[in-house]
Amino acid sequence: MVRKWILFLIDPFHFFNPKTHSLTPLFSLSKHLQNPTFCREIHTFQKKKSRLVLTPQLVESTLLNCSSDLIALGFFLWCAKQPNFFHHRRAFDHMVRVVGRLTQKSGTIRGVIDRLGSVGCVVKAQTFFILLRICWRGKLYRLVFDVCEELIAFGYVPNPFVYNVIIDVLFKTGRGEVAIRLLKEIPVSNFLTFNIALSNLCRLNDLVGVVVVLRMMLGKGYFPNDETFSMVLNCFCKVGRFAEAFQALGLMSILGIPVSVTIWGILIDGYCRKGQISMAIDLLENMVETGSSPNVVIYTSLIKGFMESGMVNCALTMLGIMEAKGCAYDLVLYNVLIDCLFKVGRFDDALGMFFDLEKRNMVPDSYTFSSILSAICSSRRLSLFPKLFSNGLVLHPDLFVYNSLLSYFCKAGFPSFAVKLYNDMLDDGIIADQYSFVGLLNALCSSGRVDEAINVYGRILVSYSNLDAHIHTVIIGGLIKAGKFHRAVRLFKKAVVERYTLDAVSYTLPIYGLLRGGRITEACTLYSQMKELGFAPNAYTYNIMLSCFCKERDTEMVRQTIQEMIDADVELRFDTFRRITDFLFKSNFPHPVFNLLIEMWGAGLMCDKEIYVLLSNGLAYGVKINDMNCRLLKAKLEDVLLLDTSGSDDFSDMAASVG
Repeated sequence: MVRKWILFLIDPFHFFNPKTHSLTPLFSLSKHLQNPTFCREIHTFQKKKSRLVLTPQLVESTLLNCSSDLIALGFFLWCAKQPNFFHHRRAFDHMVRVVGRLTQKSGTIRGVIDRLGSVGCVVKAQTFFILLRICWRGKLYRLVFDVCEELIAFGYVPNPFVYNVIIDVLFKTGRGEVAIRLLKEIPVSNFLTFNIALSNLCRLNDLVGVVVVLRMMLGKGYFPNDETFSMVLNCFCKVGRFAEAFQALGLMSILGIPVSVTIWGILIDGYCRKGQISMAIDLLENMVETGSSPNVVIYTSLIKGFMESGMVNCALTMLGIMEAKGCAYDLVLYNVLIDCLFKVGRFDDALGMFFDLEKRNMVPDSYTFSSILSAICSSRRLSLFPKLFSNGLVLHPDLFVYNSLLSYFCKAGFPSFAVKLYNDMLDDGIIADQYSFVGLLNALCSSGRVDEAINVYGRILVSYSNLDAHIHTVIIGGLIKAGKFHRAVRLFKKAVVERYTLDAVSYTLPIYGLLRGGRITEACTLYSQMKELGFAPNAYTYNIMLSCFCKERDTEMVRQTIQEMIDADVELRFDTFRRITDFLFKSNFPHPVFNLLIEMWGAGLMCDKEIYVLLSNGLAYGVKINDMNCRLLKAKLEDVLLLDTSGSDDFSDMAASVG
């Protein structure tokens, strides 16, 4: 049944007549009078009012021990009416489950309200407001609209709180446009109405919507506070819209709101994210000049910005400045340092940072552990793993940690452990995600359990939609590693027919499988199809196809592939170069291919040693070098003679031959 509330929310926005009389309150009253037992219980509460002191703990205990959900809800509503008593959020969390069960039994919110009346609970406006808050807190968004519908059907007029909840739920359910339309038409609002809208728009990075709501907010006479400005500025800075950010900063100045350390941090972090480190440093200097001191959050942004820009020494210098200023480290900074040092290949420094945590009495979290585990795997120093626990490290594993361990055990050559770990993860009640599936499929294939891997992959396809390309790639790659080339190709073809999400790697692996299986024509066809679909081949794809074309002595495709590699700025692998050299010998050194290889070397995609071998053999065969490459060779060979005296006689002879 389509709810009237949802219909009028969409178009047009006209509420039911608040003066419409309803018989339901009278019906509730009659029910109330017909239940003397419940009336006496209520009367008893009232008589003991002076002696009974309600506390959140007492109320929570009563709710938890209540055998009837209906009585629990009635008691919760009664407590909410008592003066100077406010329910703790834990009580609301419990009532989310209670209302959920009651709604499931009754079918609708109206059914729950009628049952409340049957036990003598008088339904008032506050009843709906509390039910609304319970459903809102529990993310029972469908029930939120049901409660609002019943509230209006009972003749009550929505207040700002009701509108605030509706606007938030509309955003949360992906109906932001409807929320904005409602915001423009509601008869009553408050500061929170606009703040809720801005919070959701910032979360969605809807910059246009943020500007629209800000103007509406100011037009209604509500002025953003420091927290609101922080939220808006963060939204602008995250996407590099600094012009809008400084306009908001100007508005802050007009309203007399001082620039806090948090605001400075948002601006500095925004420039660091965009790699504009010099601007970030200028802001830091301005910040200090105004009397504000950077905190660890700002230093962390700067250090991360330096690291990601390849300025590792500057990052470490900034770290020293932070220490000299007496600014204490926190775990987030350590996590950033470990992650960034690992990414720039400084594995020893990353490990040193990890072991330094104990000296500062800090306990690593799941992100710390996963980062250091990635560093160990990437550096192939797998023996360091046990040392992580040598100092009594205790982990409370979450999904992030489990996925990291799955990856570690696969890379360390312990796939059976990875499978067992996956089962333990499920036993602990942790729901697997796509990274978990990748680890499990990889482990099953690596341990030779190919049939199990294919069965698990099939169940994943049935249970989940919109799977990442990596899921399909890992099963195809696992089958190829296990020598099951034809099965891998069959799975890939099914993925294409079913229109699963695929990428360049997904195509490259079956191409490799076809080549290994001797199905060269199919591999070439798939390679052409891959390019037609807009998937740019990666370095591995180019190199394996180039090897294939050399093997087939297809001069034109060798020439075309080398040209594509030059255009895509892809380096030639040494083993591929050796195959090309063999091909050139057998094909009497075709001039176009030979000249393209010189051009590739000139673009920095081949090393000097390779070009020396190529030229030595090519010149011996009397290959003609075009004028452009002659000039390139002379210039580069002269540079080599000037900069490197080792082997200068060989290069001198070659330069003379080229000249």
